[in-house]
Amino acid sequence: MTSFDQALTRLPKPLRHEVAQYWEAFQESSRTADLALPTGAILEPLARVWACSEFVARACIREPELLAELLASGNLSAPYTPGDLANRLERAVADAADEEQLMVALRRSRRREMVRIAWRDLAGLAELTETLGDLTDLADAAVNAALEQLHAWQCQQRYGAPRDSQGQPQQLVVLGMGKLGGRELNFSSDIDLILTYPDQGQTDGPRVVSNEEFFRRLGQRLNKVLAEITAEGFVFRVDLRLRPFGDSGPLAISFAAFEDYCQNHGRDWERYAMIKARVIAGDRKAGERLLTTLRPFVYRRYLDYNAFEALRGMKALIAQEVERKGMQRNIKLGPGGIREIEFIGQAFQLIYGGREPALRERGILLVLDALALSSRLPKGAVTELKEAYLFLRRVENRLQAWADRQTHDLPEEELAKARLAYAMDYPDWAAFTQALTRRIEQVSYQFAQVFGDGAEEPSGTNHAHWAELWRDDPDAESALRLLTEQGFEEPDAAWNRLRALRNSFSYRTMSPRGRARLDALLPNVLEAVATALQPTATLERVLNLLEAVARRSVYLALLADQPQALAQLVKLCAASGWIARHLARYPLLLDDLLSPATLYAPLDRTQLALELDQQLQRVPMHDEEEQLNALRYFKQAQVLRVAAADVSGAMPLMIVSDYLTEIAETLLRKVLELAWTHLAPRFGQPRCRVAGVERDAQFAIVAYGKLGGIELNYGSDLDLVFLHDSAGDPQVTAGPRQIDNAAFFAKLLQRILHLLTTRTGAGDLYEVDTRLRPSGRAGLLVSSFEAFAEYQRSQAWTWEH
Repeated sequence: MTSFDQALTRLPKPLRHEVAQYWEAFQESSRTADLALPTGAILEPLARVWACSEFVARACIREPELLAELLASGNLSAPYTPGDLANRLERAVADAADEEQLMVALRRSRRREMVRIAWRDLAGLAELTETLGDLTDLADAAVNAALEQLHAWQCQQRYGAPRDSQGQPQQLVVLGMGKLGGRELNFSSDIDLILTYPDQGQTDGPRVVSNEEFFRRLGQRLNKVLAEITAEGFVFRVDLRLRPFGDSGPLAISFAAFEDYCQNHGRDWERYAMIKARVIAGDRKAGERLLTTLRPFVYRRYLDYNAFEALRGMKALIAQEVERKGMQRNIKLGPGGIREIEFIGQAFQLIYGGREPALRERGILLVLDALALSSRLPKGAVTELKEAYLFLRRVENRLQAWADRQTHDLPEEELAKARLAYAMDYPDWAAFTQALTRRIEQVSYQFAQVFGDGAEEPSGTNHAHWAELWRDDPDAESALRLLTEQGFEEPDAAWNRLRALRNSFSYRTMSPRGRARLDALLPNVLEAVATALQPTATLERVLNLLEAVARRSVYLALLADQPQALAQLVKLCAASGWIARHLARYPLLLDDLLSPATLYAPLDRTQLALELDQQLQRVPMHDEEEQLNALRYFKQAQVLRVAAADVSGAMPLMIVSDYLTEIAETLLRKVLELAWTHLAPRFGQPRCRVAGVERDAQFAIVAYGKLGGIELNYGSDLDLVFLHDSAGDPQVTAGPRQIDNAAFFAKLLQRILHLLTTRTGAGDLYEVDTRLRPSGRAGLLVSSFEAFAEYQRSQAWTWEH
């Protein structure tokens, strides 16, 4: 028995005949090419790979030199280092003199690299992340190599270089979308591309054309070079339909037109698609500028609960298509498939990504890790989703590696079933389907936990009555009778308030989408409010809040989509008019109503500091506006926790001031740290010399009034005095730009007051009163310890002691 015969015996019986035929054909082609057959240990993985991939087997038969070169190079046994693939593609196309030669070089390179990637994957030598990364790198390198050659030829042969109105040369920017953008490309993926360029203008050659025309022609040539099927095959199938206006839009679009499209025409699914957008070729710096400009389109500053509705709608359409086409065996689009995992991650990205930069990842595994870290999803749920994703992506790659064909359907033929089970390292089809079913059920369960059904309207007599009251505008007698029967203590006032809302300017000028959401929400509100001790007063507070947020229909979506949030809102508004006004002023806090377990449990001093640090870590270091907003949101959220515990009776009244004081002290410590960090790189540490001893000069914030007495209430300002202990001579900073310590501390205080009092869209942090400093308004804002002590001894009024 030959070595190859021994390798065959290790395969499942149904797969041996096919692989034996491949071996015979390979022997013949190797003899023709005068090549020695591979021997020894390589034969066992060869038999396994060929059993799992007809594509690899036929590539080796067609070109036995390919396998010989791969074995000799060591590229089958070891992973590439970063840049290897790009360098190989660049060298492969360097000698191409025209498009035909370029197409041949790219297709042969693609075949070599796909054989290498499939071999390492199927032989168990590569983790899934390596396989997906290599496939992505191959696509990136192919697009980049083709684009560089085509751009140079088009400039030289016909049009000259495209330039903007200032004469600056322009380059195409290629955005990779979908799995390519997320660096998750599978074995036989299409590549989704958007072609764009920085500015309008024209070329400078003998035949002048507009930049739009130049880049349109370049895009057509790029598509042909990559996607046209020749005797050598293809490089990648290209899908350009994700561009603005799809097939009816220009093939290449300027940055300005792209931005205008997103602002005026962009749809929910396009926001979803842009999450993964990545610059893969062309002018990378310009491309990154474009993505930064488009970020507010993708990630809204406010919590965007529209995402649940939008993605649920997209999933429903997919489910209808799956049902219509009989695609239940589809591991991508079917129930519990890859798309459901992606929807879970991307829903949280769209909702929270505007406030949490850690969620602005392109790869779903990184997104899931971020959701676990932030506790947006339970760690157990994330573990299940990641395991399922890795499993399903391995299945997908093995389905596609068989014939280099894009498919996501599980096989129906017995031989194909045996092949897939073997490729996935299961003894038979039954064992494989058992493992697959478990993963699919886990994904379906987690998807239902996140999205629910969301579309079902509560049923029951009461809800029907409330729907008629709001939507049908009944006569006053019928309305008052219903309100009285349901326990409203002042039915006339409640009915008048409802009519006032319906006739209000804010309701009449709402968008159709927002009005539909409010119309759907109001019956639920009335049903919840009717259970309060004082329904009329509670209704007034809740409706005031809804009017305040009506133009941001995303908050209506949150309350409609999350019944527990509406229940907590009604409970808090019934208990406190102040909380109702606080939520109306800061609607971002409605998100906190989703977690009653934390809502009614204020944090202690240590927990406050940790939570604030975690929130600020999510903010880019140099984004001052986001930093200010994060500080303000933290304060408002923590005060809401205290107020919720206060009105629910979970906290004694005497303790409320303690918690409010700890919130203020935590924020003051952090503001001082941020202000110091802002100044220190420029000026350095303040130093002074006293009695011949040099030391650091320190800064102190002294609290007076309610903060000093630990008696802070919900609306208190902060009475503060600012001191430093710099003394002696000299008193200067020790940084690159030395200044007097007094000047440093004055700048420090200015920064502190800026962080505390600047009003942003999220409000201010605290109002600060500095009039209790020595000499009041006439005195310095920052005093030394010595000056403060002297003032207290000789000038202070009795009430200042």
